[in-house]
Amino acid sequence: MEWAKGYTATYDLYQISPVTWADIQQLEFTGGSIDRSSKDLLQSADIDMTEKPNDGEIWVRIYLNARQNGDAERIPLFTGLTSAPERELDGRRESYKIECYSVLKPLDDIMLQRGWYAPAGIEGAKLVSDLLKGFAPVTYSSGSQTISESIIAEDGETKLSMAQKILNAIGWHIVIDGMGDISIEPYDTANKAMFSTLQNDIVETDITDTYDWYSCPNVFRAVASTSTATARDDSEKSPLSTVNRGREIWAEETGVNLADNETLSQYAKRRLTELQTPSRTLSYKRRYVPELNVGDMVRISYPEVGLDGKFKITEQSIELGYACQTKEEVIEVG
Repeated sequence: MEWAKGYTATYDLYQISPVTWADIQQLEFTGGSIDRSSKDLLQSADIDMTEKPNDGEIWVRIYLNARQNGDAERIPLFTGLTSAPERELDGRRESYKIECYSVLKPLDDIMLQRGWYAPAGIEGAKLVSDLLKGFAPVTYSSGSQTISESIIAEDGETKLSMAQKILNAIGWHIVIDGMGDISIEPYDTANKAMFSTLQNDIVETDITDTYDWYSCPNVFRAVASTSTATARDDSEKSPLSTVNRGREIWAEETGVNLADNETLSQYAKRRLTELQTPSRTLSYKRRYVPELNVGDMVRISYPEVGLDGKFKITEQSIELGYACQTKEEVIEVG
């Protein structure tokens, strides 16, 4: 299918087995939305139903059925765990709204034992994969960095929060696909899509273009045990630098965990660059494209309205309605 062109969209909702991860029963629903972000549980969904669903927690999966000129594709959009339904009454008419958590929810509910630690020298992605094993299938890419120092669980530490600490140390992230499968991967710096008037012209004209310089530091201090390292942006070419802004804006992280091949100074420089990235944010609506997920890079080129650059997807909201409209937020990275 050519996703840049028009297509019709219908949706299916299934209860799935937490043991086999397969569909077991189709459920009726009237609409909803799916949210993806780079924070917390990474995904969630709201589902509208006219009949009360099964009592208790169940695992569900949402599919998109797309059709275009005789071609058809069935795309899994979301897999997750339902919460207790909220009942709404309009006279004698009943409707139910269900909030769904991502497949990471059960892992965020399990606290690590006191004294648990991630040992120095272990491959970071493999350890994260072991931590995240539960209901959903988990895989990881090879070649991740090892941890230079042990990371000890703090009070209230969960499997998910520890996994995020390890991933921050090695600079990788968690990706969840529509089937609910989890993969541990390095960030892909290549553009996955191009949006322009000549290629994939699927972005609607109502675009919000925001610059947020005030939350972006130009000095960053990293603290690990008794060591500190400070990175500064004093470049005359950088609009966020101490030179061009005429003042210093500091940020600091304590208890920093490093990968084996990264020094504290390198970490401070990397984090300063990352914290300066959200200075420009775009928000827009577009047609749904299956291969794009949070964390992916896209090229947006509409020079006639001052948009031409490389952007990283940070949030998506997918409406389970006409043409699977996707509201997206991206930050400029170069």
